[in-house]
Amino acid sequence: MRNGLVQLGAWAAATGAAVALSWLGVHAVLTGAAFEQPTALPLPSPKADGTPYSPTAAAEQPGSAAQSEPPAQPTTPAATTAHPAPPATTAPPTRRPAPAATATSTVKSYPIPGGKVALDLKADTASLVSATPDPGWQMQVWNGPQWIRIDFTKDNQANSVFVYWNGHPPIVETAVR
Repeated sequence: MRNGLVQLGAWAAATGAAVALSWLGVHAVLTGAAFEQPTALPLPSPKADGTPYSPTAAAEQPGSAAQSEPPAQPTTPAATTAHPAPPATTAPPTRRPAPAATATSTVKSYPIPGGKVALDLKADTASLVSATPDPGWQMQVWNGPQWIRIDFTKDNQANSVFVYWNGHPPIVETAVR
């Protein structure tokens, strides 16, 4: 009897130590890794005269900041190590400008039981801006070449937002079951 209790105690201690070590390792890796709140993306806003903002139009205007050259960089080694160069005022060359058709782009929100979906609807296409599930709900997104489906599920409930386009403006449908 005593031999069995010793073996049970050794097994319990080894199992507890393995679980604790595994939990500490996983916890150290996942702390702050991918569970931060998403940040909102800025949307283009109309100018004061009512015309839509376009980065390409701003670059074409004379005297705009997009056409100005970046400040001159010091050329002596002592000067470059003493003071860091000021940031450039223009966007990096790899950044693509927003399409000029932003006047026909509209972001619309679709709240349904289980979550909220924001879609960017254009004349011939749509894109998902955000999908946020309510507390306790799960979310899944499917993308196709001419459609998007977002499902919110909880227990036996499933609610969906569908958007599809195929040679016509996007059509949005919600299904609450």
